Amino acid sequence: MSSSKNIQYRVSSGGALNGDIRVAGDKSISHRSIMLGSLADGVTEVSGFLEGEDSLATLRAFRDMGVKIQGPDKGRVTIHGVGIDGLRPSNKPLDLGNSGTSMRLMAGLLAGQKFDSTLVGDSSLSGRPMRRVTDPLATMGAKIDTTDKGCAPLHVHGGQTLKGIHYDMPMASAQVKSCLLLAGLYAQGETSVTEPGVTRDHTERMLRAFGYNVEVKGNHVSVQGGGRLKATTIEVPADISSTAFFLVGASIAANSEIRLTHVGINPTRTGVIDILKLMGADLTLENERMAGGEPVADIVVRSAKLNGIEIPEHLVPLAIDEFPALFVAAACAEGKTVLTGAEELRVKESDRIQVMADGLIALGVDAQATPDGMIINGGQLNGGRVDSHGDHRIAMSFAMAALRASGEIVIDNCANVATSFPNFVEIVNGAGLSLKVNSL
Repeated sequence: MSSSKNIQYRVSSGGALNGDIRVAGDKSISHRSIMLGSLADGVTEVSGFLEGEDSLATLRAFRDMGVKIQGPDKGRVTIHGVGIDGLRPSNKPLDLGNSGTSMRLMAGLLAGQKFDSTLVGDSSLSGRPMRRVTDPLATMGAKIDTTDKGCAPLHVHGGQTLKGIHYDMPMASAQVKSCLLLAGLYAQGETSVTEPGVTRDHTERMLRAFGYNVEVKGNHVSVQGGGRLKATTIEVPADISSTAFFLVGASIAANSEIRLTHVGINPTRTGVIDILKLMGADLTLENERMAGGEPVADIVVRSAKLNGIEIPEHLVPLAIDEFPALFVAAACAEGKTVLTGAEELRVKESDRIQVMADGLIALGVDAQATPDGMIINGGQLNGGRVDSHGDHRIAMSFAMAALRASGEIVIDNCANVATSFPNFVEIVNGAGLSLKVNSL
């Protein structure tokens, strides 16, 4: 849950990042391990689970629906699955805090239950668009009430008969795709989705890991309703979205060299690596291997001179969560960086285009927000004060910007860093940043 206190970061200018770093576990995979483990037959063991507030909100929601879940204890979680039809109604609304992934995926999963459910969230989540999932779910036969603006709280009416549909997605969104596939587990016949662009495929991979058949042909994904999930073992890799801050930080700070270990390099998530390499970053992947159905590697990053680029639009959906960090890289690059095709950034935890542009401008950077992206002319970053607007990725991105700033950067409203990276402060201070936390 987001805090009413202003958790403020004060980050000293300069420094370098060095050492071996294991960042927080992948949030997307942590969410899905709880959801599918709860619906499976048998006991699922999870290691590397992200003990952040978003993932814990998902875990609590399934406990509230009668699932016995032990942990987390140092990233280990044991889920005693209740089977595909074994969830029970909660005696209170399911509070998902700040987690859009939890709300959108669970809308699909709960649409096929026999009981009613109410999904609520914090003020940020309650302002995010939900019709992108409730509208296609309605064509399957689901009945979900939203506010007049199409936002949470969501009231999901149980006892509806779902029928499989084919859905041509108007925009690339792994959350929408995953929502419909989870609803498809409860639907009659086949549910299929065609994507306009590549999005992360953790749901498809994990369904297969739980023994459920998923057909993937190019950008077309389908499932048949009526199957069962079998308990398995899930090893959650380090989150590439959390890794992104260190990829950028070590790239922009002189005399830096870090090794980021056991990082998930799912090809639907590696846009940040591709974009940084196009900018001239010195990134090397080592010890590539598979863990729990997901490709992982160690990533070595060294300081490099970055250059501005026009970011290829086909890479945008593969790096959508990493753009706050990439905007900092662009601010430190020589020349102009242009991002287009990223209007999705305006409906994240904050309007990430406008909030990042405002923050960069406050630090003396020539940054211009556009309807679907940003134009940044790289140059010197000054010290200053910025507001993260409660967005964890923006807070962490501006913390890394201090490595190249001429003065201290003060960042307001950082409480929600705990949603995705609860030990961020400890790790960055150990790696070479000087970050102090104030509770105002």
